[in-house]
Amino acid sequence: MKLTTIEQVQKTVGKLPAPRDLKVIDYIDEHAKRWLSYARFAFIALGKAGRIKLSAAGGEEGFVSASNPKHLLIPLTALETENTVEIDSSFGALFIVSGMDETLRVNGKVSDITDGLLTLRVEECYLHCAKAFRRSSFWEPQSQGKSHDDISRFVKQSKFLGLASINNSGQTDVSPKGDLENFLIQEEDGFIGLADRPGNRRIDSFRNIIEQQAVSIIAMVPGCNDILELQGTAELFTDEHLLQQFTVQGKEPTVVTKITPTSMRIKPSIALANSALWPAKIAPKDLAPSEIFKAHIKLSKVKSLQAKIARAVVSLPGAVERGLKSDYKNNMY
Repeated sequence: MKLTTIEQVQKTVGKLPAPRDLKVIDYIDEHAKRWLSYARFAFIALGKAGRIKLSAAGGEEGFVSASNPKHLLIPLTALETENTVEIDSSFGALFIVSGMDETLRVNGKVSDITDGLLTLRVEECYLHCAKAFRRSSFWEPQSQGKSHDDISRFVKQSKFLGLASINNSGQTDVSPKGDLENFLIQEEDGFIGLADRPGNRRIDSFRNIIEQQAVSIIAMVPGCNDILELQGTAELFTDEHLLQQFTVQGKEPTVVTKITPTSMRIKPSIALANSALWPAKIAPKDLAPSEIFKAHIKLSKVKSLQAKIARAVVSLPGAVERGLKSDYKNNMY
């Protein structure tokens, strides 16, 4: 069955346990600023309604900085984009800190390009859960070095990717996906299949794909500095034969995204090489995901009764830590 409405998607993956934007703030707070100071690598998508391109970006710790709570600064040389960056285009970013399983997602608009610096106006900022990294064993690669240059083999080896999508309003989002080798993405009959695993159920990517089919993907083999770049159009399916192909630990995914590629290529990533993600560094002691989740939930502008109850719950000592531990243990697949 092809899913064509948000209602169909939400019914399939389940409802959010809390308001959709409860952990989202619209500026860079001190927690996010500290996260960015350690970031070595990022996926950065740039686009306007109907077109989207995902780029790798990287460098030494702090290659991206917050000039103020509403703006990020990134050197254009840190991005691996071949397209001209346009002011007022949307951006979606996913910032990775070596040794951390969570990621910082920041969305907004390009507000300025001056003296080789890209200024990004922040509209959304929130921390993403650790499941994609843990499913892919991202920080514990089986080997390091150059990958095979055969696309079909790279697809099978891939264990982590960033999926960029965009909606009718031109708002961009980048979602992390991680899985076992042979189960992250699969190539069949001219399309690429991508399974949906249990996550936060915000369904940002699904919402965007329902409105705009254009997607951009960068797939990775942890430990390798080559990446697979894929542009294409996406559709959502719940066909049983597709779900069965992605069954892990006896559990089927809820949805498979079928992507019809318009272009695919493997290339060496200068950003990955410059970021030196592997071997992984020791996670910074002053980045505590549970504290960041709690802080952002309390700072969120959502005012509903459900939001007030959620804030009261996360204020209980140890509640967030216990919830995350249980979710990561029991709800990976």
